[in-house]
Amino acid sequence: MSTTLTTGAVLRRLTLASRPLSWVNTAYPFGAAYVMTTREVDLRLVLGTLFFLIPYNLLMYGVNDVFDYESDRNNPRKGGVEGALLDERWHRVTLLSAVLLPVPFVAYLVAVGSPSSWAVLAVSLFAVVAYSAPRLRFKERPVLDSLTSSTHFVSPAVYGLVLAGASFTRDVWLLLAAFFLWGAASQAFGAVQDIQADREGGISSIATVLGARATVRLSLGAYLAAGALMLLTAWPGPLAAALVLPYVGIVWPYRSVTDDDAASSNRGWRQFLAANYLVGFLVTMLLIWVALR
Repeated sequence: MSTTLTTGAVLRRLTLASRPLSWVNTAYPFGAAYVMTTREVDLRLVLGTLFFLIPYNLLMYGVNDVFDYESDRNNPRKGGVEGALLDERWHRVTLLSAVLLPVPFVAYLVAVGSPSSWAVLAVSLFAVVAYSAPRLRFKERPVLDSLTSSTHFVSPAVYGLVLAGASFTRDVWLLLAAFFLWGAASQAFGAVQDIQADREGGISSIATVLGARATVRLSLGAYLAAGALMLLTAWPGPLAAALVLPYVGIVWPYRSVTDDDAASSNRGWRQFLAANYLVGFLVTMLLIWVALR
């Protein structure tokens, strides 16, 4: 095999491992938080967005795919857009790339940041690694798994706000709390489909401990609570409360799902992935409206 083909194969594997479908879920919160605060496009915005777009996701999911390889082999969802199934020969290059690619971006962000932004970035990176890395394995600590996963998506927004020098008003805190509940609800619902595979692999999760029905209902409650928090914000913030309704509609049919039939919720999870793009578009329209007011 030629060097070019080998390089291409590596890049394809790394791209798959970084979950391209989810890149926007971490880059968008940072970019939106930063630009809504500064109202300008600068190098910090560009490089920060690039960092949270690819290197951050490669670190998060690459580490996960390497250390979850044994259990992933028995999970029918793995091997596509919902998660790479990396053969052991790819593990070393994946870990090296996942660790080294973020370095220049982190170095730059530290150089242009402040002690408070360093702290937020450190928490964000720790949560990314701690979720899957050996010994820490927060993903196997029920409830903490959902909280850590939510941190993966909320911390880029918090970082964007801190880096841009935003004021943390009551509305900002309510928005972040709602976003955090949305993230925790989403992780919990996503864990339901893997109950059987996780139990067979000896992996604990919020879903394996609480069971499918209770986890789905907890997810529903968290989505509704997120919407309720947005109702408490200043106008036009309450409009964002309606954005939880697509997720409630997706999760609702599985409110009584049994552990034996938990894998059927994968259909809902695929709908969830598609809904993120629609809701993201609506959030963008809402932000543009706020910016033009």
